[in-house]
Amino acid sequence: MDVLLNEEEEMLKRSAREVLERECPVSLVRAMEGDEKGYSPDLWRKMADLGWLGMALPEEYGGAGAPLTHLGLVMGEIGRAIAPVPFHCTMTAALTIARAGTPEQKQAILPAVARGEMILTWAFQEADPRLAPEAVQTQAVPEGDSFRLTGSKVFVDYAHVARSCLVAARTSPPSPEGEGLSLFLVPTTAPGITLTPLVTLARDRQFQVTFEGVRVPPSALVGPLDRGWPVISWMLDVATALLCAQMEGAARKDAEMAWEYSKRRIAFGRPIGAFQALQHLMADMLIWLDGCQLLTYEALWRLSEGLPASVEVSQAKAFCNEKCQAVVRSSQQIHGGIGFIEEFPLHLWYRRVAAWTMRLGTTFEHRARVARALLDRPGEVRLGVSLSEPAPTPL
Repeated sequence: MDVLLNEEEEMLKRSAREVLERECPVSLVRAMEGDEKGYSPDLWRKMADLGWLGMALPEEYGGAGAPLTHLGLVMGEIGRAIAPVPFHCTMTAALTIARAGTPEQKQAILPAVARGEMILTWAFQEADPRLAPEAVQTQAVPEGDSFRLTGSKVFVDYAHVARSCLVAARTSPPSPEGEGLSLFLVPTTAPGITLTPLVTLARDRQFQVTFEGVRVPPSALVGPLDRGWPVISWMLDVATALLCAQMEGAARKDAEMAWEYSKRRIAFGRPIGAFQALQHLMADMLIWLDGCQLLTYEALWRLSEGLPASVEVSQAKAFCNEKCQAVVRSSQQIHGGIGFIEEFPLHLWYRRVAAWTMRLGTTFEHRARVARALLDRPGEVRLGVSLSEPAPTPL
């Protein structure tokens, strides 16, 4: 894997940044925080026209068949602009359907997504916030020629404007291998669905979605019945890696604002950026951001190549959780009191990065997954440590 961007990737990143700087000013971000939809349909259509929505989807369904690393570059620029669009949830669901859906599901959904005509979302988390199969308690019980879906999901992005939602549900008792789960494509307008808006730190559009005897046909099943955990796990990994790209993009923009401010803010007769204490802090911020970018890019590359990527995804999320939060916190310190003023835009980035660090797994949860992988794979060299050899004697 080459961690340096090639000419095509640099061009994609640069063009995405130019478009979003022009089409997504801070005024739009502020306006969408109070808007009922929470996103700009005009900006969404422009993204579709640019081919972003179909970028990583299969060519036979209207996409471009680009690797996930390209999608991650766009996701990073969306994070940089904190663009209020349902891009993350739509791409996560669409990529999962492209991977595990039936030909009929793909034909009905993916071309419409690529054209910008369909917004999708997905639902996994419940009262137990862990990203583990045993956390799913929503039931899908066979009843006649359909399934009866009952339960509640939380933190579902843009459920009020999404046409369909990928829902993880329990269709049989749990097993040590994570069996007993299935994934269903459920229309958000189906009878028995209730949406409750959630107030979030990021002021984005997230919902609690309650299913009360919602009937779904067998044709709504995405992946195998009772053995859907591998599909669901892949969906969560893709969602997490793309969220890391978004976090890194937003945190880097936040840091750049602090670096520019340190050149203009005068204290004791010189710019505060001339003081060594701030120089050390800003150097750390850059190192943290580059680490986030490299870990995220590696995770997306492995997912795109069909390689095992759970360890790399968890490495990226654990690191981004800590370091992106540290970056925006340091930026607030460099700005001083002005960073907390509502009229000053810095808090827009801080609130979103802080909220995203709490989504799709805590640092502790992802480090625990890395630890389990290390213990489950003796003889492999992971993270620079060979578990088949004795640890070196400390000096």
